[in-house]
Amino acid sequence: MNILEAVGRIFISVLFLYEAIRKFFNQIETIDYMENYGIPEFLFYPSLLFELVIPILLIIGFKTRIAAIAMFVFTMSVSFIFHMDFIDNMQIIAFLKNLSISGGFLIIASYEAKKFTIDYYLKYKKK
Repeated sequence: MNILEAVGRIFISVLFLYEAIRKFFNQIETIDYMENYGIPEFLFYPSLLFELVIPILLIIGFKTRIAAIAMFVFTMSVSFIFHMDFIDNMQIIAFLKNLSISGGFLIIASYEAKKFTIDYYLKYKKK
């Protein structure tokens, strides 16, 4: 069943990797969107870097708990900043999607390192 956990980490990370690539190629549009919600432009590159690096850490299973908690905080923050217009049905769906993804990150954070992670290798194979 360890392979299922690894596939799950990949699946939950793909969305963020896709979004980082999309943001990179649509920087002006993304910065304008962020600024419409009061997020300053200087946070664009840190958020882009975050959405690239942390999902990769989840995929390879390095510092998995910390990465999952960081992604939980990021996803919930994005939800509360960008998806609180509950009059708009699409925003409700986006908020609930992020809530579900955040739950997945909490589940990942709650488990011990499994096979197919660098964390597992460092903890058990190095001894």
